[in-house]
Amino acid sequence: MKTLDLSLNAKWYEMIEKGIKLEEYRQIKEFWIKRLFENPQLYNLQLLFSSKIEFKHYDAIRFRYGYTKRTMLFKLDSISIGVGKSEWGAPKEKVFILKLGEKIE
Repeated sequence: MKTLDLSLNAKWYEMIEKGIKLEEYRQIKEFWIKRLFENPQLYNLQLLFSSKIEFKHYDAIRFRYGYTKRTMLFKLDSISIGVGKSEWGAPKEKVFILKLGEKIE
């Protein structure tokens, strides 16, 4: 199973743990483009020509409570680009949206 590992601060971790927050956000920056795109070099061309964006395939997403051993694992339903919910920590700009599925453990 291919898993994306992310560290979260206490507020967002606990909201996901309680089932309140159903997606996680990451800013569109070079680090995340390389980590999430199948072919990062084509990122700008795919957006410019509105072609189908090819994200890497991840089966699951593991959240870590800061840099501790406390974790939780969810199915990763989808990755997209859009405007997230500010009450869930999204900035007022387009971001990567990681849509959570069911909790695995």
